[in-house]
Amino acid sequence: MEATVTNPYQEEFCKIFREHITREGADRLLDWLLKTDFFTAPASTRYHCACEFGLVRHSVNVYQVLRQKYFEEGDSEESFALCGLLHDVCKAQFYKVSTRNVKNEQTGAWEKQPYYSIEDAFPYGHGEKSVFLIERFVRLKPAEAMAIRWHMGGFDDAVKGGSFSSSVAFDRYPLAVKLHLSDLEATYLVEQGTSSVRR
Repeated sequence: MEATVTNPYQEEFCKIFREHITREGADRLLDWLLKTDFFTAPASTRYHCACEFGLVRHSVNVYQVLRQKYFEEGDSEESFALCGLLHDVCKAQFYKVSTRNVKNEQTGAWEKQPYYSIEDAFPYGHGEKSVFLIERFVRLKPAEAMAIRWHMGGFDDAVKGGSFSSSVAFDRYPLAVKLHLSDLEATYLVEQGTSSVRR
């Protein structure tokens, strides 16, 4: 009989979610997430958290950095939980596990190795896709929507194409800056070495 692998990040995610996200539709949003691969999917194809449970792990990490480093008097616990936990909900149903032949340097034999590839069934962008998916269930405040939409900062395709909208959003909405910085710190510092995929 195969042993069940437990996902410690799912429990933490759900605890934070239920404690802080209470607006109308939150229960339906969480129920939908539980029916997707959000809690088992990777966070990337080969970089940070490219591993089983990587997406939920990254989401919890971003929330923790956001809450611990940037929460100030007057900030909303619910907004921080929504943005930290759900900024990358666009990556649910986004990756698939494939295999490729890789030469074993020690034996010289070719071996099948798993890797993650992208299969985007709903190509709606990144941050904007997360906003769209969340708002099917929960109404976001403008600052939350802006933070999630522009959390990629200079890595966002629109910004790379010449859009200055992220700069305007960062200037007007401090939460957008805080989420972007938290995403960077989680990705490049907290999650360094978390990829299980060979480069």
